[in-house]
Amino acid sequence: MGSSNGSPTIKTSLDLEQLFEPKQLPNAHQHEYFATFHLKMTVTKNLLAVRAKVAEAIAKRAGTQQCTLVAVSKTKPLEDLKEAYDADQRHFGENYIQELVQKTPLLPEDIKWHYIGHVQSNKAKVLVRDVPNLFMVETVDSVKIANALNKASGEFRTTKLHVMVQVNTSGEEQKSGIYPDGSIELARHIETSCEHLKLTGLMTIGRYGDTTSECFDRLVTCRKQVAEAMGMTETDLALSMGMSGDFELAISCGSTYVRVGSTIFGARDYTKKD
Repeated sequence: MGSSNGSPTIKTSLDLEQLFEPKQLPNAHQHEYFATFHLKMTVTKNLLAVRAKVAEAIAKRAGTQQCTLVAVSKTKPLEDLKEAYDADQRHFGENYIQELVQKTPLLPEDIKWHYIGHVQSNKAKVLVRDVPNLFMVETVDSVKIANALNKASGEFRTTKLHVMVQVNTSGEEQKSGIYPDGSIELARHIETSCEHLKLTGLMTIGRYGDTTSECFDRLVTCRKQVAEAMGMTETDLALSMGMSGDFELAISCGSTYVRVGSTIFGARDYTKKD
């Protein structure tokens, strides 16, 4: 169906109800049907809204900056991920290895998984071995973790695994990440001693509730220092910073990956962990 000028018409809720003829369903299942349909439409609507905000934030920046949206799907059911996938989302982020390993075989193989949780060295093998389409690990914060991922990648992968150095830019002890003054040494170790890893960039988590760009500015400075020390250009290193509450601010500071979860999928169930 289209409008008089040939453009598609956006159906109202009533149109959609009539289109799918839910009255053909038993009365006991009609409420469940509408609840599921509403949830799916909400995921799609939220995803499109976030994409629009990402595009708007990029447009305000000079130059040719690009930014990849990573949909953080931790603790969310497969139906939500499938809905986002059907809306052309391909980059997804997970925080828990066990959950990611369980989801991977049940979802399309062309999904690009980002692991954004803390990596324990004794679980690096499981992560790499059991997630064949693992695209990137954004949370490398020690030589030990880098070495464990490198060893596993050499054993189970035919291509290099993209990794980022996680930098603690807020100074909060409860947060993972190497402090900025250690980032050059770790980045150099990955580049020179981990032949099965590809140093892709730097990642940080801003201070919760902070409305300033202080943490993001620190990561930008850190990238400059790492690039200079290693004979690279700054654009050789991506920046992953910004989540649901601050991704637009992060983009304004130069972020090339943003990790957005609850704004797309809604509140999470944190009882689902490794």
